Amino acid sequence: MYEVSKKDWKLYREKIPDWQEAYMERLNKEYVELLTNGEGHASDRFWALDERMKEDKRKPGVQIRVAKSEMLFQIALLLQDEAITMEDLNDFSQDIRDAVNMILNRML
Repeated sequence: MYEVSKKDWKLYREKIPDWQEAYMERLNKEYVELLTNGEGHASDRFWALDERMKEDKRKPGVQIRVAKSEMLFQIALLLQDEAITMEDLNDFSQDIRDAVNMILNRML
C-alpha cells in the first residue's frame, strides 16, 4: 500500500473540516427542500427526514475517523458519496490521486 507523505497527511487534516462543512451545508438544503416541498402530510415528511438523517449521519462527509492509515480509503468514500470532487484533490500529490483512483476502481 502507498505510504502517505507528511505533506499530504497535513493537507488532509486541514481540508477535512471544510469538506464536511460544505457537505453538511448541502445536506441541510436538501432537508429543507424535503420538509417544505416533499409530498404527503407533515408527519410523512418529518419521518422521511428522520430516516434520511439516520442514514446521512454514518456517511464520511458527516462523521469520519481521521487516521493516516485510513486516509486514502476515506478520501475514496468521500468521493463516492459526492462529498468532494476530484478537483478537491488538486493540492495533493499525484501519488495520492493515483492511489485514490485505484481504490475507487476496486470499489466499483
